[in-house]
Amino acid sequence: MTHRILADRIRLKRAYEPASADDGARILVERLWPRGLSKQTLALTEWARDVAPSTALRQWYGHEPTRWDGFRQRYAAELRQQPAALEALRQRARAGVVTLIYAARTDTLNNAVALREFLLHPERLEP
Repeated sequence: MTHRILADRIRLKRAYEPASADDGARILVERLWPRGLSKQTLALTEWARDVAPSTALRQWYGHEPTRWDGFRQRYAAELRQQPAALEALRQRARAGVVTLIYAARTDTLNNAVALREFLLHPERLEP
């Protein structure tokens, strides 16, 4: 990483919220397609499955708040195995606004929140 990414360049939005002009590049960061939504509704720039948590990790976490810290650490370890996909996301964020699209019901303890943190401050999730 040569340049830091400005925090306001990476936004988060639930897949079930309508797209807006200020979303910039809309990137779905889920391994599974959000239930009941069409491609047109999501208006995605990209579906980045490679940076989504593995099925095993997603099932282990199960959106259980007591597992959040463990999830973040394990997810960071998975992300480190995807350097090309991460660099592509970083390049997009350096060039303009990126909105990470997620399907979880909670807006504070989900993979997009953890991914944003990792992109902005990877040192916080060092092994």
